[in-house]
Amino acid sequence: MKQTAGSLSSAGSGAIESTNEGIAAEARRERVRDQLREMVTELIGARELLWRLTLRDLSLRYKQAVMGIAWALFMPVLIVGAGALIKYAMASVGGGDLPLSRLASMALKSLPWAFFVGSIGFATPSLISNMNLVTKIYFPREVLPLSTVLTQAVDSLLGGGVVAIILFTQAEIPFTRQMLWVPLLVVLIVLLTITAALVLSCANLFFRDVKYIVQVILTFGIFFTPVFYEPELLGPIGCKLMMLNPIAPLLEGLSLSVIDGHNLIYPLVHEQHGQQVLAWHPLYLLYSATWATVGLGFAWYYFHKLEFIYAEYI
Repeated sequence: MKQTAGSLSSAGSGAIESTNEGIAAEARRERVRDQLREMVTELIGARELLWRLTLRDLSLRYKQAVMGIAWALFMPVLIVGAGALIKYAMASVGGGDLPLSRLASMALKSLPWAFFVGSIGFATPSLISNMNLVTKIYFPREVLPLSTVLTQAVDSLLGGGVVAIILFTQAEIPFTRQMLWVPLLVVLIVLLTITAALVLSCANLFFRDVKYIVQVILTFGIFFTPVFYEPELLGPIGCKLMMLNPIAPLLEGLSLSVIDGHNLIYPLVHEQHGQQVLAWHPLYLLYSATWATVGLGFAWYYFHKLEFIYAEYI
């Protein structure tokens, strides 16, 4: 009987603990939902501020500028020019030629890469460079890195129009159904860029050398991203390692769908030096999409959670 009573007591205690844990877990989930609703509501309420900050950045960027709107094309043209020289030198050494399709692919991938680099470069110091706003009034701080991304998006939109005209007129790229992948890829690139902008702008506030680390990474990052070359050139293992870079599958997906007319639902295998190289797989796209969507959720949540102590570190 004593053992039976003890067993009942233990079972009752376990049931109570389980109930308490369930209540605590539900309370945590409710707090997270409340904070997410607050984040969305505040950002919607600050849309006018976001718009004004974007216009301010655009005005400052083009005011008294020698090149004016040509700055929107400067970085992509510079990337394509440098890449063309590298490809030409490699083709000359190898005794091959330089097909126009590879130059078109490089031109296409250079535009989103320039957007990513420009956005991160301006977003990383955005909290510190607007310290007067951060320390004096309350507003959702995420509008500061977001405004830099929107500003860069305007530049890229202008550059994208010019690149599209060149691709369809000079490179004679045909319209195919596979180009329907382009809007999805562009959205994922923007989301991935916003994710990185939120993380790095927050990190730079607490650790002031982050902006210098970011500059180094952005300078040499193009060599670890398939802009100048195709990832299959690195062989079976090197190609997979290259695709671990979250933006790499998105850039390669743009090239494959637009230039090569490949449907991204299907894998693509190339032969390099007698080896079968998996140049594309739909899981690559899923991998990047996870970084862009789930990563954005975590980045935004913790950015908002920490914003109440930002003023103490400026």
